Amino acid sequence: MALTRNQRSYSGGKYGLELDHTMAGWIKEVDGGHAVADVVEEKMGSDHLTRKHLGNVQYEAVSFKCGTGMSKGVYEWIKTGFDQTSNNRGREQGAVLFADYDQAEIARLTFQHAMIEEYTMPALDASSKDAALMTIKFKPETARKEKGKGSKITMPANAAAQKKWLPSNFKLEIDGLNCDRVSKIEALTVKQKIVVDSVGQRREYELVPANVVIPNLEITVSEAMADDFYKWHEDFVIMGRCDEKYEKRGTLYYLAPDMEQRLFTLTFFNLGVFKIAPEKVEAGAESVRRVKVSMYCEDIKFDYTNSEALFGAR
Repeated sequence: MALTRNQRSYSGGKYGLELDHTMAGWIKEVDGGHAVADVVEEKMGSDHLTRKHLGNVQYEAVSFKCGTGMSKGVYEWIKTGFDQTSNNRGREQGAVLFADYDQAEIARLTFQHAMIEEYTMPALDASSKDAALMTIKFKPETARKEKGKGSKITMPANAAAQKKWLPSNFKLEIDGLNCDRVSKIEALTVKQKIVVDSVGQRREYELVPANVVIPNLEITVSEAMADDFYKWHEDFVIMGRCDEKYEKRGTLYYLAPDMEQRLFTLTFFNLGVFKIAPEKVEAGAESVRRVKVSMYCEDIKFDYTNSEALFGAR
């Protein structure tokens, strides 16, 4: 008996993201979204066996990687996903699409009331030749695996242009500091803790955003150009001039290959240096001496709206 298209096996590797019934872009390395029930144990009875049954159901967080070819809706979700001024802010509905070699939709994971749990901007290295990708992780209140529509997946007209994004193309600015010789920046992961609001008459949990966890900013700079950082460390750490007025603001630009157009921007608020140390090198090594600077940060804002490279000049 001949198999139809949806009955045949298919190779993986092509995944799309849909937000609010609109294709938002192609994504990579998708994982999660599975329904998992709590297992409840009851140690009672004359047979000395532990009786087990299922409790409420939860849905695993979904993670994926993406680059510059996404719709405005995706970047807006990242930008506003940690804004807790409204309970509805940052909640999205959509689907992860699974496609075959011909971009035909085979299956979909539909999700509701999803909130971003964390996003990671990639590590930056001036010597890197790899492609850069950000990682997004979101938590849905519900998720359902469904059969695909079978139609070919196409991108909408308002999607961003697919621009080459390299970890070597960046520019860092920090108030009063010379950042021209920064060669590396560690990956940055902003996390939002999500708590469960259990309701007795429901099997599925409601999700509520809690506090946001901001990472440290860790950079590597040429030791010959690190005088500003050493002076700040002397005042801030050793001399104890570490009040809020001595904290700094910084901006990190992720640049297009022409090193002029901006792709994404991170703004750092209330930076405070707490450690500066030379990198370990062997005597006689033919390498540039560098130091690693570690700074705490109270808040980070993601922005894409000034990106000429993604959506054109505004």
